[in-house]
Amino acid sequence: MKQAICSFIYHKILGWKAEVSVPDFDKCIICAAPHTTNWDLFIGKLFISAIGRESGFMMKKEWFFFPLGILFRWMGGIPVHRDKRTSMVDQVIKQVNASEKFHLAITPEGTRSPNPNWKKGFYYIALGANIPIVLIGIDYEKKCITAGKYIIPSGDIDKDMREIKLYFKDFKGKHPHKFVLGDIQGIVFIYNVLCAFSHGTFCFYNSSGSSFFFLYKFSLKLHDILEKRC
Repeated sequence: MKQAICSFIYHKILGWKAEVSVPDFDKCIICAAPHTTNWDLFIGKLFISAIGRESGFMMKKEWFFFPLGILFRWMGGIPVHRDKRTSMVDQVIKQVNASEKFHLAITPEGTRSPNPNWKKGFYYIALGANIPIVLIGIDYEKKCITAGKYIIPSGDIDKDMREIKLYFKDFKGKHPHKFVLGDIQGIVFIYNVLCAFSHGTFCFYNSSGSSFFFLYKFSLKLHDILEKRC
C-alpha cells in the first residue's frame, strides 16, 4: 500500500521519473546529490518508497522537535548529535554490523549551500562496514531521480571520491548554482569541452586543414584517456 501511494504521488501527481539499474543490496550507503533544497528529502523519500525500497537518513538533531521529530523518526530519520565525543562513523558502523538490513541515505555536501569540500563520513562508513555506496542523482530539470551506479570503496579515497563526484556532474539540482564539485571542477570543464569537440559541436577554420586535423585527433585521444581515468 505504501509503495502504491508513494508511486502515485511521485509519478502521477508530481510527474517525476525513476531510473534504477543498481541491485537492491541488503546493506548499503546511499550517496544522494545534488542537495540544494529541503525538497530533496521529500522527493527522495517518495522515490525510494515508489521503487519498493527503504532508506534511513541523518539530520541535525535540532530538527527533531515536537511534532516534526515524530514524523522524521517515522520516515527513518536519525538525529545527528554533532557535539558527541564518540565518532559518528564508528557509531553507524556498529549499527550496520548489528543489522540484517541497513540502508542509510547521506548528502555528501552536508549543506544546501555551495560546498566544494564534500563530507567523507559516508565513505568511511561504507569502507569500515565493507558495504557498497549507491549513487543516486536528483535532476529537477528532467524531473528524474537516477540510481545508476554503485562503488565498493577501495581505500583510495581520492580516486573513489573523484569517481563519485564525476557521476553527479550532469545532474541539475533545484538551485544549480549551489552545487559545486570542488577540486575536480576543472577536470569536468575540460572533459565537457572535449566531449563537445569530439562530437563536432565546435568548428574551427584553418586554411590548410592540417592543424585542425591534428587538434581533432588530439582531442579524441585526450577524451578517451580522461574517460578511462575517470
